[in-house]
Amino acid sequence: MLELQHISFEAETDDGVHKILRDVSLTIDERMVVITGPNGSGKSTLAKIIAGIETPTEGTILLDGENITHLSITERAHKGISFAFQQPVRFKGITVFDLISIASGKKLTVSEACNYLSEVGLCARDYVNREVNGSLSGGELKRIEIATMLARGTKISIFDEPEAGIDLWSFNNLIKVFEQMYATIHGSILIISHQERILENADKIVVLADGEIRAVGDKDEIMPELMNASGICSRLVDRV
Repeated sequence: MLELQHISFEAETDDGVHKILRDVSLTIDERMVVITGPNGSGKSTLAKIIAGIETPTEGTILLDGENITHLSITERAHKGISFAFQQPVRFKGITVFDLISIASGKKLTVSEACNYLSEVGLCARDYVNREVNGSLSGGELKRIEIATMLARGTKISIFDEPEAGIDLWSFNNLIKVFEQMYATIHGSILIISHQERILENADKIVVLADGEIRAVGDKDEIMPELMNASGICSRLVDRV
């Protein structure tokens, strides 16, 4: 279980100090939790704070009761937190097989690596030996990154807008990947998204606006408010 206690984050810019997050408290223990909200609401910053990419200005982060607030991203990875970037990183000189093997933390067979690629809708034989470089499109990189997350199988898997760049790939398949991940590892999946189909499959929806939590609840409670013109964030949901 992941607990965020009174998390605040400030960033210094040319215009002065700006509060990005304000007193965010949240418990994540469900199968799939989706954080949504308008652009600039602090969603990606919160994800990076959980992963250890950023350190909160104030507050405490607990993983299964252990204080991990000041642990590095590497230390958190060892304790079971994974993070998938909105724009996946390219690795010149590293093959897709190498990347998936490294992510798994064990020596994989080519067949095992290919299984992960097949899960995300890629023809394994066309990709397993390719370099993770500029020859791959953004959508291909995104799917490969999701395959590495499957291979890692951690307690907390964080996805920052996983739908970005995979417009031609069925959203139903994306949801099936998340369901398979949970069935395999029984860890929580935390997704930053504003896509309606992803929100509709969430066990818990968290709405952020202006760096604050405006609403938390299950989809039956939150979705009507999001879709209603008078709701808390009526224009943030994209229908795909």
